Amino acid sequence: MTRIAAVLVRQRMAQAAPPGVDPRGFLEAVAEDTYEMVAGLELVTPVLITSVPGLDEIVWPGTEVITIKDDEPLKITLARLQADQAAVINADAPDLPPLLIGKLFRELGRAEITICPAENGGAVAMACALPAPAWADPDLDEENVVAALRAQASGPRRVATTPGWHRLRTREDVQRLDPGLEGWDNTRALLTAR
Repeated sequence: MTRIAAVLVRQRMAQAAPPGVDPRGFLEAVAEDTYEMVAGLELVTPVLITSVPGLDEIVWPGTEVITIKDDEPLKITLARLQADQAAVINADAPDLPPLLIGKLFRELGRAEITICPAENGGAVAMACALPAPAWADPDLDEENVVAALRAQASGPRRVATTPGWHRLRTREDVQRLDPGLEGWDNTRALLTAR
């Protein structure tokens, strides 16, 4: 079975840069930290999905980089992935524990789509078998994405959830980063330098 863990980077993620931090530099640091976490996972192939030009420099050689429009629906993006299963992880979660990605894949044994919900609405990540279920039109920024997907499905058991996490979507969200957690080295260095 082939599995992809794809990091999704959209231009709007730069808006969460705190005062005194270059928005492009913030976006790159956050995206690189999320990618590094994904690239370190066993039994998955990392992929970068991005609407931001020039991000191919943050990935390891040989990593597939898929260019999208900033507003491209996730359903269209999923159709471009070549694997048996895929997890799509929003890049604005640089301190996401790798264990949560593993839980997404594990839950696919009992559901067609699994969601790692984000605190304050939306989702940090989702996973599904490919091709993605025809009934699903996921939007990871939708406030109650789990309820929306369950409404689209013919039954609630088609959508499972894992423990949630947080995303960096506003300038205040960087306060959620825990200095005691390992990882997120690029974001940490950028914020420390300001």
